[in-house]
Amino acid sequence: MKINNVNGLMLKRGFQVAVSMLDMNKEAVNSLNVFPVPDGDTGTNMALTMHSAIKAIDGVENPTVRNIAKAASSGSLMGARGNSGVILSQLLRGLSIGLSQSDEADISDLNEAMQQAAKVAYNAVMKPTEGTILTVARMMAEFSAENYGEYEDIISYLKAVIAEGNRVLDLTPEMLPQLKEAGVVDAGGKGYLIILEGLLQGFTSDKVEFVPTVESFSVFADKAHTESENIEFGYCTEFMINRSDGNYLAFRERLSAYGDCLLVVADDDVTKVHIHTNHPGKVMEMALEIGPLSDIKVDNMRFQNEKLKAKNEEESHQINDEELDFAFISVSSGDGINKVFEELNVTKIISGGQTMNPSTEDFLNAIKEINAKDIYILPNNKNIVLAANQAAEMTDANVHVIKTTTIPQGFTALLAFDETDSPKQNCANMDEAIKDVKTLQVTYAVRDSDNNGIHIKKDDFIGLLDGKIVLSHSDLITATLNLLNKSVDDNDSLITIFYGDGVTDKLADDLVSDIEQKYPSFDIELVKGDQPVYKFIISVE
Repeated sequence: MKINNVNGLMLKRGFQVAVSMLDMNKEAVNSLNVFPVPDGDTGTNMALTMHSAIKAIDGVENPTVRNIAKAASSGSLMGARGNSGVILSQLLRGLSIGLSQSDEADISDLNEAMQQAAKVAYNAVMKPTEGTILTVARMMAEFSAENYGEYEDIISYLKAVIAEGNRVLDLTPEMLPQLKEAGVVDAGGKGYLIILEGLLQGFTSDKVEFVPTVESFSVFADKAHTESENIEFGYCTEFMINRSDGNYLAFRERLSAYGDCLLVVADDDVTKVHIHTNHPGKVMEMALEIGPLSDIKVDNMRFQNEKLKAKNEEESHQINDEELDFAFISVSSGDGINKVFEELNVTKIISGGQTMNPSTEDFLNAIKEINAKDIYILPNNKNIVLAANQAAEMTDANVHVIKTTTIPQGFTALLAFDETDSPKQNCANMDEAIKDVKTLQVTYAVRDSDNNGIHIKKDDFIGLLDGKIVLSHSDLITATLNLLNKSVDDNDSLITIFYGDGVTDKLADDLVSDIEQKYPSFDIELVKGDQPVYKFIISVE
């Protein structure tokens, strides 16, 4: 079957088939991670993000190509979960920009959509890493730009583009050592290709049958853009440029020399900028060359000068009538861990963590429920920071994201807060405090693998130190004690143990007894955390 043009109803059907394909394959995606632990969630996050896109698409009254693409972009932005979901939302935003002039789309329009998808996605990530979904998107776009003129049939064109994507996907282990060592390819890249396969199939049929265009369509892992970042640039600077000259990518490249956490997003009328920099004045001077500025917000993240005071919400969904000086939003999973956060005066707890990352919309809804001068978000997971940042950029509330990537870091940040200090000083104190806590996690392997030179057998217990696998052992207690031995040094004095769902009280008590014998001078605290996935989460300070 040959197709010269795609109309809005065909594109809508394509998205519907794509999300169904992603649902069919998400568990395979989740189970194949760089780390062989039961917390892979790339497929789930991308599928949930696509479901939000579909919800928005279903509300379109005039289903032209441009309207369907715009709805997919808006819906995915609100529903983006985890890094993979946020990046996917930016790919869909780029597709929407490329199709913004099209009631129906031909090959030339689809090529432009591919170009814009790659550009916008790269633009959204502060430090793009090659060997990820971004590489797959970029090289498909380059192939399309060079070859789209040779095709008259959209089906043949998209098959060729997807074939190129699969070729690049198979090369990702050569680009990222972590992928090569784990023997997998990039998870986000495969998820994106599944979506494109669904779009292609949906142009001609509403049946959902995943038949890859290339037989070597590999499995992969999600390593894109989740590295923790130290605060090197002190001023969180945000503003709107009340003009869009079409050169936002070049402007972004100029700004990249002046800081990190860089986001430059443009539509037809305005350009939004977010950057952490040591020279906000210089950044704004560069922006003024494009157009007048508005909505300017500059926060000194190291030295803030406002006073904070905490207060719990009695009802998690109740908006406070009285304005609070400050409030905390924390991501958490497990009744015991939730209770600790509540005791530390967290205003709103969002359920989530490994295997279930909250969406941008979840954060926005939580922010709306809180009436406070300053709202602080503790993501407590490296895969949630990006969605939290995206929510902060989309609200008028004064929201600060503390880059906590583990549950112990979240607790440490809260304990570092001092009501006698200013908000800005507290921000600096919390950022500094989380650098001193070591997070130990013990879980189990879901497959045989080799990681960081460590041979891991399925069902072995894996020890992670600050997110890196450092050991594997068949016995849970032995694995935990060995992990502590690799982590404790002479400057430490406190060990806090959160034992998870499925760990008996007796087993936890036995572990404490063994630790007390080995570290008699340490203070040891035991908390029933009830957390999923991890048998033990341990902080060492």
